[in-house]
Amino acid sequence: MQSTETPPDGYAEVGIVAASPEVARRVAEVLRQCFAATEQRSYPADSMGGTRLQLTVDTTRPAEPARSWLESSRSGEDDRGPE
Repeated sequence: MQSTETPPDGYAEVGIVAASPEVARRVAEVLRQCFAATEQRSYPADSMGGTRLQLTVDTTRPAEPARSWLESSRSGEDDRGPE
């Protein structure tokens, strides 16, 4: 089940497809360590037992290490100047 609505500015819908629910949960946990996120929603990905997990992350409230990465990537954009 996929949403056709665009998330609000500063938010991103993230979909994870993995062979097992545990693998999908591990990836979601890493995202939650970097960004504020909603509770994950999981669905069967296929008839072979795969899992599709979806969550919404709030990029306006990044935690480390995402904060450092976002700040350094923004400063790189400023350094390039107009093309």
